Amino acid sequence: MLTHEPLVSTEWLAEHLNHPKLRVLDIRGSVSTRPIEPGVEEATYRGAPEEYEAGHIPGAVFVDWTVDIVEPDDPVPAQLARPERFAKAMGERGVGDETHVVAVDHMGGQFATRLWWALRAYGHDAVSVLDGGMNRWVEEGRPVESGPVSVAPQTFTPKARERMWVTAAELLAMLGTTAQILDARDAGQFTGAKRRGPRGGHIPGAIHLPRELFFAEGGGFLDPAKVRERLASVSLDPERPIVTYCNGGVAATVLAFQLHRLGFEDLAVYDGSWNEWGPRLDLPVEEGEA
Repeated sequence: MLTHEPLVSTEWLAEHLNHPKLRVLDIRGSVSTRPIEPGVEEATYRGAPEEYEAGHIPGAVFVDWTVDIVEPDDPVPAQLARPERFAKAMGERGVGDETHVVAVDHMGGQFATRLWWALRAYGHDAVSVLDGGMNRWVEEGRPVESGPVSVAPQTFTPKARERMWVTAAELLAMLGTTAQILDARDAGQFTGAKRRGPRGGHIPGAIHLPRELFFAEGGGFLDPAKVRERLASVSLDPERPIVTYCNGGVAATVLAFQLHRLGFEDLAVYDGSWNEWGPRLDLPVEEGEA
């Protein structure tokens, strides 16, 4: 029987790999940065199709997070694809309305949670993240195959849950309310000591919770009890709405994923994140420590 747990182990996946309703989606990728002047960096987004071709979990189908599930005409980089485009991408990869998806990236991290969030945002709850990702699968000596995989297309019906993401205008209206805004970026970006784009700093009132707080040493995710320990000083209120953001709406999904595992329900991702907020001079910014 397939699970609806958001996180699954390599052991579980190995046992269910040949289940007819299961589809492994390999969404390995990277974000690399380079300094372009003191205190300013530039990011490059990449998928990892060559790694997939060289070796992947048997039956897995590749998803390029920079192309396949984004909206190419959006001026903000890496924005989630509109329903029709997203549905086409999933259907072509053998994901139908009854398919259980297991999202796999390198270590069980932000690209897998990005797909987890995207599927749930379009009404598909049957999705899990592989804890430890492809790295753990390989380290344990589990089977790997190379080359492309052909799958029968399926029909994926998107059912948008608009409460799972917010626009810049919606987030601006939330400032100063009971909403809890969480920033998943590193400390330098949060304080404004370093920046991408024309402005550094953070959205006013945001709480700094870098994505690294939610990962286990060596890859994969911390168990919920340890996450609660790390969040003890923040005192997040599960009865109040939470919005997470980062630079491009990817690391932000790590926070949403772990808080979902803790039972938080009113969770949204600001998909535009700093890629949109920073360059827009009409939107307010704070600098310095929280």
